Formats: sequence, C-alpha cells, structure tokens
Amino acid sequence: MSTTSVSTDSVELEITAKDLADKLALPFTSLNSEHIQLVVTQAHIEIRAPDLGKPIFIDFGAGKNAHRRQFGGGRGQPLAKAIGLKKGATPTIIDATAGFGGDAFVLASLGCNITLIEQNPLIATLLNNALERATENAEIEGVITRMSLINDNAIHYLNTLNTEHRPDVIYLDPMYPNREKSALVKKDMRLLHQLAGPDTDSEQLLTIAQKIALKRVVVKRPKSAPFIGEQKPVTRIESKNTRYDVYLTK
Repeated sequence: MSTTSVSTDSVELEITAKDLADKLALPFTSLNSEHIQLVVTQAHIEIRAPDLGKPIFIDFGAGKNAHRRQFGGGRGQPLAKAIGLKKGATPTIIDATAGFGGDAFVLASLGCNITLIEQNPLIATLLNNALERATENAEIEGVITRMSLINDNAIHYLNTLNTEHRPDVIYLDPMYPNREKSALVKKDMRLLHQLAGPDTDSEQLLTIAQKIALKRVVVKRPKSAPFIGEQKPVTRIESKNTRYDVYLTK
C-alpha cells in the first residue's frame, strides 16, 4: 500500500480528501497517474491506477448493477437458487468476500438482508461511498437499507461473530488466479487482484464459514475451477461461465 495515496480533482473537496487520507492512514498528494490513488470527485470516490484506463467507482443505480437488478432473472437466476431463495424463504446472508458488491446488491434487491465484508480499505471506501449515494436514489433506496458494510478480514469477523448474529447463508467468491493482462480479464478484476494480492486463505475461510452458517455456504467459482480445498459440495448450480458450489450445514 506504500504506492497508494488519496487525492482530489477539486479544490473545494481538499478538506474532505485530507480527512479521508487521515482515516485510511494514507498520504494526501496531488494527482499522479503513476501509482494507485483514491480520488475524491464531485460525483463520487474513485480509484485511479496505472494501465487501467478509466477510473473505477461503484454505482448501484446504473450500469451493470441496474441491468442485473432489472433483467437478471429474479429468484430464478442461478445465484438466487444457490443461495436458497424461494417462495417463503428469504435467508439472511453474509457476503464474506464482497469485492465491488455486485452479487450482494442482486441478493438485496431480491429481499435478502446482507452483510458485506470487505478487507481492503480502498475497496471498502468505494463500497461505502456507493451505498451512501444510493440512499438518494428513490428506485433503490429500499434495497440499500438491506445492505450493511464491514471493513474487516472475513476470517477474523466470522471468528468473533456473536451466536445471535449467525446468518442463514455465507457467500464466498474467492480470488481466482489472474490471467495476467489477458483482454478477457476486466479492469475492475485486475484492480482487485492488484489490491488484494494472491488468495491464500480460501480453504480456511470455507472451513470457518461451514461452522458459522446456519443453513449453507455457497462458493462462486469459474465453471472449470477445482473445488476449494478439494471439498466436494452437496450440489452445484451452473450458468454459462460460473459455478455455485453449495455446502449444506444442517
């Protein structure tokens, strides 16, 4: 994180940006395209990084998130089926690897109360900013009330979770080995890899999740990927390029 700083493109927002830098224990610097920067703009907070082209930010009310909410297939889509959403059943969920929050937003839009756990403070800042902005969007403000964010290591959080707060479902989307600079790897995924580093604890996280979840753990994987820790799930639900491994806990 030594090459990361906070900046702003607006003189009026310098105080806000400096406060954010202090909160994250990062330097406040001028705009610099040669390293990763969290940039406070008039519209949102975004990350700018070398070789990623346009800045990355999260918007739950537009783009891919809006399309998935409106046209994703409702409770009939593979993600919802894997989670156990059905008539009369709307489980509580912890998304232990929230990333940019797309899957969590889909599940919240289907009625689930979901806690997002994101370890990386820069990504958590983007998520928090997106959630705050979304409360001003009448179309999705009700969805956002079902989403809460925790900036913490998922294993630590689950190990310290009070019994009364155990969720029905824990959802995991572990980092998958990057294909370096392949055009098939979207820029937001390349940034996640760059910030999060290699996945070293998915097997431990799955083991703990199985002890904490009241009903099931769901692991999202590329369709051809091996099972986490060679643990075979009870069932699998597949879409075109993705597989959801379902581990029942009761």
